[in-house]
Amino acid sequence: MSAQAAKETAREIVQTFETIDAGALKALSERGRADPSVVKTVRARTVAEGRRFRHLNYVRNLDAHIVDEPPALLGDDTAPNPTEALLAALGTCVAVGLQANAVARGWTVRSIEIESEGDINITSVWGTGDLSEKPVGLTSVRLKAHLEIDGASAAELDELVAHAAQWSPVLNTVKSPVPVTLARA
Repeated sequence: MSAQAAKETAREIVQTFETIDAGALKALSERGRADPSVVKTVRARTVAEGRRFRHLNYVRNLDAHIVDEPPALLGDDTAPNPTEALLAALGTCVAVGLQANAVARGWTVRSIEIESEGDINITSVWGTGDLSEKPVGLTSVRLKAHLEIDGASAAELDELVAHAAQWSPVLNTVKSPVPVTLARA
């Protein structure tokens, strides 16, 4: 899809923006307050498709979500690469938080768009390239929230953005050390 086509699609989405139900959000929030100790385990399964670096990712009972690499990284360029998928998940989580909190405050959401970008040194080539001492993975991530929300002042929107960042599960996972283990099954 061309950049222009993507902009047109985004405009169509904005024109038909359907927000979440405030009553359902309130009920969900009340359940969270009633038992704040609940921890949920989420799962995903990743299967190498056998076509270069194309992988099928399965979550719940949904169709496979494809992750691939671009040609410069020996992939077929059929889907976002893992780092792009991480940035997309981060942007989505922040957008969900912004929308939920705007609705909870009684504001009308017209559009939310998150621009996500990050810096990464890929010269280690997954441990097969330059193995000199350097950070592996994203070293900096920048998000910009473009918001069209009726009923909120600029100061209130700034506070909304800060609040969404504070409570975004994915943003906090990315910015905080989280124990991760990898073992052969």
